[in-house]
Amino acid sequence: MAEEYVVADIVAALEKRQFPTITTWNRLEGRPRRPDFARALKAEVRDAMFMLSKQWQMGEFQGDDAGSPATVKVQLATTRLQTYQAARGTTRAFDESMPLEARVERRPLPLTMSNNPMSLDIRLLMGRQWLKMVKPIADYTDAFVEKYPIKAPNPTAEEDAYICAHQEVFQLAAAVAGRRMDGAALFAYLTGGTGRHAWDDIPSILGMHHGAIDDVAGAFVQWFMTAFTQPPKDEDAWVSDRLEYKFACAAPEGATETVFEAEEYYHGRLDWYNLNVDRSRHTLGTPSNPAPHPQNEQVQSLIPVPISYDGMPNTRWWAFEDRRINFGQVTPATTDLGKLMFLEFGLVYANDWFLIPLTLDAGSLARVRGMAVTNVFGERFWIAAAGADDAWQRWSMFTLSVKGNGPGQQADTNLLLLPTVPKIQEGRPLEEVLLVRDEVANMVWGVEKTIPLPTGHGKPGDEAAGETLAYHQRLLDEWLQVNTTASTAPVSGASIIYKVMSSVPENWIPFIPVHVPGDNRATQLQRAAMPRLLDGDPNPIPDKVRPRTMLLRDGLEATPKAAFFLHEEEVPRAGAVVSQAYQRTRWTDGRVIVWLGARKQTGRGQGSSGLAFDRIVNAPTGQG
Repeated sequence: MAEEYVVADIVAALEKRQFPTITTWNRLEGRPRRPDFARALKAEVRDAMFMLSKQWQMGEFQGDDAGSPATVKVQLATTRLQTYQAARGTTRAFDESMPLEARVERRPLPLTMSNNPMSLDIRLLMGRQWLKMVKPIADYTDAFVEKYPIKAPNPTAEEDAYICAHQEVFQLAAAVAGRRMDGAALFAYLTGGTGRHAWDDIPSILGMHHGAIDDVAGAFVQWFMTAFTQPPKDEDAWVSDRLEYKFACAAPEGATETVFEAEEYYHGRLDWYNLNVDRSRHTLGTPSNPAPHPQNEQVQSLIPVPISYDGMPNTRWWAFEDRRINFGQVTPATTDLGKLMFLEFGLVYANDWFLIPLTLDAGSLARVRGMAVTNVFGERFWIAAAGADDAWQRWSMFTLSVKGNGPGQQADTNLLLLPTVPKIQEGRPLEEVLLVRDEVANMVWGVEKTIPLPTGHGKPGDEAAGETLAYHQRLLDEWLQVNTTASTAPVSGASIIYKVMSSVPENWIPFIPVHVPGDNRATQLQRAAMPRLLDGDPNPIPDKVRPRTMLLRDGLEATPKAAFFLHEEEVPRAGAVVSQAYQRTRWTDGRVIVWLGARKQTGRGQGSSGLAFDRIVNAPTGQG
């Protein structure tokens, strides 16, 4: 060996760095010299010094976190959601008998529209259910069908256009008229006031059966309210001028309450990220029937386990990994941040993360006061909750945002578990509205893409609009044939004519900008109406076209009728799509919950209705 590599004092040479080198580490692996690999694969350890040498080789002696956690004691403070308040509603006790989605999203069923019966499928279902419930007492089928019948539509009546204009609706209504019972009419009568009985004004029902029928009537009302969940009058969370839901709930914490508020919920998937902590409110109020005080403080002893996933690299050198996983062939792009974090976790920090199995109840609010961690060397550490500071650079998971929280203020580290369901079945849209901006006409249009038919099913709005217009035109033509002997209108020989305005399909509902009351700058959108233009209509003031979706009919069903306003910012340049459909899920007690819920999504951009005023157009053929 050359003399320059002979070191007399290795300790002094290392301290003074007299011989700088590049150190590389090799893999330790068995090299068998026999055809049989059984002994080589055992990776036998015959000397404890080998383990210490391996730790020194991997640099574990230089780390301060070489000890793994053995036991953990968690100090946990829990409470439960106790009060609930819908938008503009009163404070009620939090009800866990149904999912929170159902309680927030439920909307009234469209059983009537302009005092006309709708949802014929539900009406027939209610009628069949009532007759089945009352049949064990006596067979009063004919009496109830006569008292609460499905009325036959009149093809020559203008007020029956919502039925007769559509062939499938007219056929169904004509088939069941006078033969089936309208169960919704009976339900409306029973719930319309006190002292009402199902046998009122039916003389054929025997007096001995009155008591039994009253019991059946109570069970019938309860059955319908259970089959379809609808909100009470003061518990509707839908905010029509925002086209979204708004609600708040609170849980007692200490001497006050922690109030959670959801101002803009429209996604259809309710979870913790939809709510914000409102520290400006210390309580939602006291309901009429408050629940017992739900606060609890406990200490749990748990055993942490390492976090792992299928195919993750094993940190022990003698353990073989799954050959189907090859991290060397992963080629992430520059924007694949999630893939890079995934690889770094598996390759670098795999043995640094541990999982503590802590079980919490749905509808609870939990706060971890801290954890006492004991490692394998017997050392104990007290770990407080991370992310208490609300710095804008901070990133955290499952952390609630604080409403109006400024820089430097403390964040909320509570863990909120809402009583929601993981899966909801959603039916076809009963109604769907597309809100688009028309820059040429300088207005917003509510295009009814799907409208609810009286049968209870949805139909494309453009088809329904064309059928309705054709029905009114047919009635007008028949009236003109009877009441007009000859046309007195002058025949023009001009090749062009002047049109005051063009028309749009009846499923296009206009929204015009108006000033906010008391403000000469801010504007909002108000629902307007287009005239129904019919050829030969002698009426100087044409009828107004009203929307046929409950989403745009807000105020038309009220007494007296009210205007419908929509905030300007709710219709962005991309537009918005709002729909309503039936939702169905199963709750923890096995019950099936059904409700009518609304959704809002981003639109597909601007549109043009083709509406124009003061135009010169070519005369129709035959008028020249």
